[in-house]
Amino acid sequence: MIGRLNHVAIAVKDVAAASAHYRDRLGAEVSSPSSLPEHGVTVAFVELPNTKIELLEPLGADSPIARFLEKNPDGGMHHLCYEVDDILSARDRLIAAGARILGDGAPKIGAHGKPVLFLHPKDFSGTLVELEQA
Repeated sequence: MIGRLNHVAIAVKDVAAASAHYRDRLGAEVSSPSSLPEHGVTVAFVELPNTKIELLEPLGADSPIARFLEKNPDGGMHHLCYEVDDILSARDRLIAAGARILGDGAPKIGAHGKPVLFLHPKDFSGTLVELEQA
């Protein structure tokens, strides 16, 4: 059901500073920051040959990333994102298997302009999983 690893998301306090670390220290290509108010984050993507690193900065105090940073002040890995061919079919299959979908279960448009869903971390060895329509 799952396809390739689309990205690894890392929560950061300052997306510009984190982007500079990847760009200046590691020589990576990093996208410009983009605000996603509907998700409560500002994102930048570190482009790698085989996947991406998504840098997530909270956009406001109600951001899920702000809450994550309260518990993890230095930041850290937030979630893994896998591609799926059919997000609705994947959702239905996961629910039938007992997995919990976060939110109302309806896909939302993610940072790449494609439908995404998040799966409860307690159902996946303590890891928050995002599914993105391929």
